[in-house]
Amino acid sequence: MNRHQQPGPGSPPAPDPGPWVPGESAETLLVTGADVLRSEVERIVAAAGGQLRTVEDVSEAAPFWDAAAAVLVGSDIRELPLRRRAPAVLVGLKGDGDGLWQLAAAIGAERVAVLPDAAAWLAEYLSRSRAPEAGGLVLGVTGGCGGAGATTAAIWIAQAAAGLGVRVLLIDGDPWGGGLELALAAEDTEGLRWPDLAGVSGSIDPAQLDDALPTAGGFSFLSWPGTRDGAAGVDATTVAGVLDAARRGCELVVLDIGRGRETLRSFGWECDRIVVVVPARLRAAVATARLLQELPPVETALVVRASPGATLDAPLIAESVGLPLHGILPEIKGLAAATELGRLLETGRQRSVRRFIAGLLDLDWGGI
Repeated sequence: MNRHQQPGPGSPPAPDPGPWVPGESAETLLVTGADVLRSEVERIVAAAGGQLRTVEDVSEAAPFWDAAAAVLVGSDIRELPLRRRAPAVLVGLKGDGDGLWQLAAAIGAERVAVLPDAAAWLAEYLSRSRAPEAGGLVLGVTGGCGGAGATTAAIWIAQAAAGLGVRVLLIDGDPWGGGLELALAAEDTEGLRWPDLAGVSGSIDPAQLDDALPTAGGFSFLSWPGTRDGAAGVDATTVAGVLDAARRGCELVVLDIGRGRETLRSFGWECDRIVVVVPARLRAAVATARLLQELPPVETALVVRASPGATLDAPLIAESVGLPLHGILPEIKGLAAATELGRLLETGRQRSVRRFIAGLLDLDWGGI
């Protein structure tokens, strides 16, 4: 159970559901009493060629929940039944604003669809839900504050996993981060960058994506350009399609999320697990506690970055922000210079770094 799914006071213990076997139903279940949402979803499901069952409240939904190919929960729903799996998508309208993400975190929704903007994405999602494919783990990495070292940790994780023979894709989720390719010293390596994928819609072939991406350190990567030119943006549908192909084509997708609200929503909510990197300082701990309100309800762990003059120890920071501590990012002499010169892959070979990453990849979640 994660931090967003604690039972309320006096709640009965959840019954043991036993092993869950996906049903064969191609039906989408929509739980809402809002006519506008119902109308929007009916149109989208019809476009996706699916079948829709609509109920107005959770008491009606319970018998159909686990057998559905996908469950959509309207933003008017506040309580959910005891269940074997979380609702897939919280569906709302643009007028619902930021409250959609807070509600999704509170009830344990895996995705958020803001209609009508996300109509194309939702149609594609429902089409895939009827024929799901096994896929790899999407591990997000973000900084609890600016300059925490999230990009460094993400690169080292990808490098270490690739060294173990894992098929890894490292993805740059921050268009304002200066370009992950610079940290890899791979800005001249041929291959697609995010702007090349702008406007792509529909299902993306994983093998074709992998063949088109550049490589460094034994893994593929997808970066924003490390140039002064303004990068063409990509919409949520494109992001979801790319990450779906990445998940299907790789055993591990390491996602350097960034800290902006839009990147957290576009990329963070696609993650299965998240690692938050934070320096051992009071202000950084406070900033991290605020950041947690923007993260999806998935298993989240803390990594504390060692630094000279640290004012707090790692266990105290973990306790103060309410996350389990799963490692201390070692202090590496000359790391700042290595980052500027694109030598992070060299520093990633140091023994202390390899020991840190080995412990991180062996998390209680099941690692990779």
